[in-house]
Amino acid sequence: MNEGPWTVRRLLTWTTRHFERRSVDAPRLTSELLLAHVLGLTRVRLYTDLDRPLEQAELGSLRALIERRTAGEPVQYLTGIREFSGRPFRVDPRVLIPRPETELLVDEVVSALRGAAAPRLVDVGTGSGCIAVTLAQELPGARVLATDVDPDACAVARANAEALGVGGRVEIRQGELLDPVADQPPFDAVVSNPPYVRSGDLPGLQREVRREPARALDGGPDGLHVIRRLLDAAFDRLAPEGLLALEIGEDQGDAVRDLLVARGYERVRIARDLERRERMAFGTRPRG
Repeated sequence: MNEGPWTVRRLLTWTTRHFERRSVDAPRLTSELLLAHVLGLTRVRLYTDLDRPLEQAELGSLRALIERRTAGEPVQYLTGIREFSGRPFRVDPRVLIPRPETELLVDEVVSALRGAAAPRLVDVGTGSGCIAVTLAQELPGARVLATDVDPDACAVARANAEALGVGGRVEIRQGELLDPVADQPPFDAVVSNPPYVRSGDLPGLQREVRREPARALDGGPDGLHVIRRLLDAAFDRLAPEGLLALEIGEDQGDAVRDLLVARGYERVRIARDLERRERMAFGTRPRG
């Protein structure tokens, strides 16, 4: 950065061009997010303070974030926040960054259980806790448990549940898949965004995605290793007519549909995201 008065306006212009030259995704948005983070402002407030000059300490903080973002670090890890369903979730390299597709999965589950008096749900592989916390907030009568094999992810999820006001209604348990809730009565819904990326595809992912926890991405040679285990385990933990709701890879719809049908699930359905990609799978345990 050159010497001179670095105002919000000038920094937004310079940083956006810098990111464009280095092929950083969403250069303008990234510039706004980083600058707003450094100044403790909203993005809207930036545009009411365009002529505000930054202090040297603020410039130093912004410079460090620009360098880290240019090196491939996700902006959500740099700011420590990812919005999910309109709520701010703390995220860091211990957990997967929540995606918009997962919001659609949660919306489907909320719609299916909206009329239930006190549904029991479990979020498997909770990561940041975005699914479990959002379900608890959208379904005030629900009892929500969440599991994750990683103790660090459990810590992040617990912190988010407390910060967003549902710490008393979301219980986080460490362990693999549904093992931590083996002592619980049957669930009305098992929800998960499991690892579904093929192991061989991991090196070809965007460099930002490769910064996220591999365990939350790697679904084995065909991407279905965890999904197979989960739909088997969920069948035994669901109440009659209980719902299994999964996020899946966009090319896995047919394979997951076949797996669900073969295991005995009914009302099997593959749903699309806003870009018309098959990204969600649903099935229910038979009444019998």
